[in-house]
Amino acid sequence: MTIRIIDRSKYFKGLLLLIRQDRKVTETEKKLMMRIGKSLGFEREFCINVIHEILDNVHISDEIPEFSSKELAKKFIRDGLAIAVSDVEVHPDEEKWLRTAAERNGLDIDWFMEELSKASLRKELPGILEVESLSVKHS
Repeated sequence: MTIRIIDRSKYFKGLLLLIRQDRKVTETEKKLMMRIGKSLGFEREFCINVIHEILDNVHISDEIPEFSSKELAKKFIRDGLAIAVSDVEVHPDEEKWLRTAAERNGLDIDWFMEELSKASLRKELPGILEVESLSVKHS
């Protein structure tokens, strides 16, 4: 699957919004966001700066992203759940935000709850994130 630049931006920004839902950014979340940023073709320094500033930047709207396809939205939700469980438990605000993102992108709530359950049972981070299986399109 190829991801367009607008969806790349929405994907990265959406996950940044997710990590600020519990008002803390852990080292594991930072590492995952750096992997995601690299996979999406963003410059390392850009990623470092926006991750560092996400909690304090009031100019970033909390608008939940809508993607160009349900397939991409599912990948986003799975990566979001991997990030949400990376600090041991899913914070209620993270779960609510991801559930709303799933609904906004036309995904079935039962599918979301099943993915949440799978992610919660995981003992370690996934070896490959969903975004790492995408190819980047520069237009």
